[in-house]
This record gives sequence, structure tokens and C-alpha cells, in this order.
Amino acid sequence: MSREHADELALLVKAGWRVVVLETFEEDRALRLLERVAETTKRPLQVWSSTGGIGGAGAGSLRGCMEVAASQEEPALFAVLDAHRVLDAADGVRALRDALPELGRRRQVLVLIGPVVDLPMELEREAGRLSLPLPNASELRGLFAKVAETSGGKEKPDPELLDACVRAALGLAGAEAVRVFRKAWLVGKGLDAAAPGRIVSEKRQALRRTPALTFHDSAEGLDGVGGLGELKNWLRDRRKAFGAEARRFGLPAPRGLLLLGVQGCGKSLCAKAVAREWQFPLLRLDLAAVFGASDASPELTVREAIAVAESLAPAVLWIDEIEKGFAAAENDSSTSRLFGSFLTWLAEKESPVFVAATANDVMRLPPELLRRGRFDELFFVDLPSPAERAEILSIHLRKHGRDPLQFPIEDLAGQAERHSGAELAQVVSAALYKAFAENRDLTETDLADTIHETVPLYETYEERIKELRNWARTRTRAATLDVRMVDLFGES
Repeated sequence: MSREHADELALLVKAGWRVVVLETFEEDRALRLLERVAETTKRPLQVWSSTGGIGGAGAGSLRGCMEVAASQEEPALFAVLDAHRVLDAADGVRALRDALPELGRRRQVLVLIGPVVDLPMELEREAGRLSLPLPNASELRGLFAKVAETSGGKEKPDPELLDACVRAALGLAGAEAVRVFRKAWLVGKGLDAAAPGRIVSEKRQALRRTPALTFHDSAEGLDGVGGLGELKNWLRDRRKAFGAEARRFGLPAPRGLLLLGVQGCGKSLCAKAVAREWQFPLLRLDLAAVFGASDASPELTVREAIAVAESLAPAVLWIDEIEKGFAAAENDSSTSRLFGSFLTWLAEKESPVFVAATANDVMRLPPELLRRGRFDELFFVDLPSPAERAEILSIHLRKHGRDPLQFPIEDLAGQAERHSGAELAQVVSAALYKAFAENRDLTETDLADTIHETVPLYETYEERIKELRNWARTRTRAATLDVRMVDLFGES
């Protein structure tokens, strides 16, 4: 258990807060924390639930809880479980407000526990707040060491292997992590070299409960991204900026970047590649799915996703097509507070979570998202230049086992004017299918024919792409500084 959070909660109690909100997904962990605080502040801990009340008394509603508290004169901590479920009853809230003076006189504190606790407006200024994050590496190491000790191991587990298991389990709640570690121990009949891999596999399964949040394995680094030289240089300059040496140098941790631009030109590919380049875990948050899930609270989903990302830090949080999330919330006024808190987190987060967001339609983005401070930089990703098209064709030919030097890449790149990176990748695949169907190897003609058969997205959305370029000209930084691309900006 983190001493920092126990000390903070004890300070709130000693400072005279009569109501404290403790937000966490881990009820058992919250109660263990309160037991420590109760001991520190010399107040007994009494736990109330809607089904059991306190020792059988006061069950059913928050009003009942307040009646039990009023019957006692001694100082105490009252832990209210599932607080987010009982604060919607007007009589309970009124009873709590009426009891505030007496709670202060008796040195009693009401601790409201729940994953997301939205206080009624009339109580907002009466409560202190504390969020209990997911267990950090130090906490997990202590939990795992206890499991190893009680599992009958004759020898202490290898410290390096134990640390690898801890890193693998980051992002799980404490009880989940213990169960996953114990299973890996039982399968391996002890802590073997395969245990971290088993834990990662189990963690992927466990985190499926978090709607719209998924783990990704990025197969390629920035070398697998064609073009975008300016963007890649910017990212490589920040590769070492997450460590203690950078802090001593006076550098803040990089916050993130927003990639705007034409569809199929490498925005998502670059966002994924940076995680591979930096050797960070990659998480994808789908904001559109956050608001599309009928069985989950959007606010709860986003908070849990942020908690997981921060527990894994340093990490990359990839938000693809971020404008779709804002569009999904446009017709629902109840989500405005959620996005306000999300934007505040972007601007004020202290954990090294690098947010890589992409957007195709800037017109649907709220101005406050584009304000400096949310992201370190805004890059515009346009259609590839001739040199970039040649590089992209070469990358995809190599992926398919062909030597680019055996093809007139420059000529083919010239013929593929206005093709996006995704369309060039498809050109190579389609040409290979054609050659395979005719029982021969790939030729220049196959590639050239496929290029001319492909109708680029630009032909369909020319006006929208020109509008996007116009908007980006003075508001963003170009992901490539190729002279011919600057000319394209001028032509729009």
C-alpha cells in the first residue's frame, strides 16, 4: 500500500474535512488504506453498505447511515461503500448536509468510496478528494514476494525474474495482479522464465473488461514509415527525454503530439511506430467506442483507461481519429464535463504518458483541443512527395521479399502522383496478386498497371483536401519539409 496515499488521506482527516471522496476500482485496497489511516488518526473504522448497514443497523440508504453516525458520540471513520449508487437520493443528501456540523463536533469523517463519485452540487465544496491509482511497481513487488513466500518455494525467486513479472503485471488492480501471478507460479511450478509472458497474456484478457482500451504490439519502428522526415526527427530528438537524466537537465517529459492530415498518409502508422522506437507499451483508446457502449459509463471508461496508462508509464496512449470521439459527444450535454476533465488531464498530467492522437477532419475538433499545452506539437501529414513515394514503394517491396533496386522506383513514384501511402502499399500487394495468378514473378509492368488502375482518394476528395491544406498552412508544422510539398501547399 502506498504510504503517500495513506499520508494524504490522514492529512485530510486531521485537517477537519467531514466528507472525503476516495475514488478507486479496488474496494478491498481502499479499506486496507482506511485501516491504516484509522490507526494513524486514532479513530475506529466502521464500514457501511446498503445491504448490511453498520453491524446490521442503518441498511438501505445513505439516510440510514447518517442515523447510525448520529447515534454515536465518539470520533470515527465511516466508510460508505458504493457511494456512487446512494448519492442520488435527495433525502440522503439532505440528511448528510444536516449532519455536517455534528460530524465536525464529534470528529467523525464520512469516506465515500466508489470508482467515480459525482457529488451533488451542494456537497462539492464540503468534500476533500483523493484518487487511488493502480498499484505501482513497488507495491506489486511486495505483493508478489508474499505470494512466493506463501507458495512453498524452497528458494527465493530470482530478483530479475520477479522484476520482469512486476513489469508485466503493471496496469492490473492489486487483487487481479496477485491472481495472475499465482496462476503463472502454479503453471510453471515456481517462477520460471516463461512467467512474465504468461502474465502479459493474462493481463490482455483481464483488460478486455475496459471498453475501448486495447493493447497493441507495434511490429515496426520509425524506419518502417516512409517519408515524414521532419516528424521522425522530432520524435527521435525526444527518445531519451523520459529519464532521470532529462529531468536533471531541466527538460519536462514530452506530453504528446496531434497528427492532422489526409487519410492513409501514415498518421496512425507513425503513432504506433513511436512506441516500438522508444520501447514503450502501446495502448489504443477508442473514444468513439467510449460513447457507443450502452453498458458502460463513458466517464468510468475514460478514467479507468487513464489509470491503466499511468500505471504502465512510460507508455504511449494512441487515440486514433480523436475527432470522432468529440463528434459522438456533441449531442449529449452530460459528456461535456468528461471532455473538460480529459482536456485538463492532457494539459496537467505529470505521469510520462505520451499521447499520440490522430485526426482526419480538423473542422470537427474543438478549438480548446488545439491550444498549445495539450500537445507539444501539431503536425500536418500531407500526401507523400515523389521522394517519399519512392521510399514507401521500396519499403513495401522489401516487406514482400523483393529488391527495390530491381525496379525503376523513381519512375514508378512519378507515375503514382497523388497516391497516399496506404494506396501505394495496396499497389504493391495488388501487383503481387496479379503476378502470382499468372505463375511468374513481379515486374515493373505489374506495378505500373496497378498504379494507373488505382483511383486515389485525392480524386474523390480534392476540395476537402485543399481546404485541409489551407487550414493547416498557418496552424501546424509540416511533417515533411520537401520543397515540392511546399509548392503543393502554395497551389492549394
